[in-house]
Amino acid sequence: MNPWLLSIPIAYLLGSIPFGYLLVKIFRHEDIRATGSGNIGATNVARSGAKGLGIATLLLDLGKAFLAVKIAQHLAPGNYDLAVVAAVAAILGHVYPIWLGFRGGKGVASALGVFLALTPAAAACIFAVFLIIVLITRYVSLASIIGSATFPLFGFYFVHQRTPIVIAGFLFIPLLVIVKHRENIRRLLAGTESRFGKKKAVA
Repeated sequence: MNPWLLSIPIAYLLGSIPFGYLLVKIFRHEDIRATGSGNIGATNVARSGAKGLGIATLLLDLGKAFLAVKIAQHLAPGNYDLAVVAAVAAILGHVYPIWLGFRGGKGVASALGVFLALTPAAAACIFAVFLIIVLITRYVSLASIIGSATFPLFGFYFVHQRTPIVIAGFLFIPLLVIVKHRENIRRLLAGTESRFGKKKAVA
């Protein structure tokens, strides 16, 4: 079977697994979408009072996206274009999951997962930027936005394949993550964004 026809649906379906929603539903019998920001991502899960589930959500969201890209790389070794398209499909699955009416997370952990699979060195740099911003400001949203924005810089530095698909993918993924943070950007500009660690915060 054509690896493109196989890899892309697999990547989307893996990305669309709503781990945050499932974990909170299973272990706390609650709908995470009715808590805090209503987001199904790790930050909102942790801020709901389930820090352990938040960590699990982070790791699972990262892992599913990483696996999606690795499957594409396994099915078509050396085809970096396909790996990048699979990465995009996995992120789209997380942000627009078919199982939850196409209303998912913001893609931060999953983006880190695909970056880790596509270019580990760039992913390490992005994660370092994220940690520094969080430690300085305690704004997870700001760290996510800035970390995402640096991906093209690090990605193009470490990856020398500059096909149109690679360029488009390296620009699209961080742009989507940033766009999904538009409400956070408005609150940051207004000075009303909550810092991580506050009990009543909006992610």
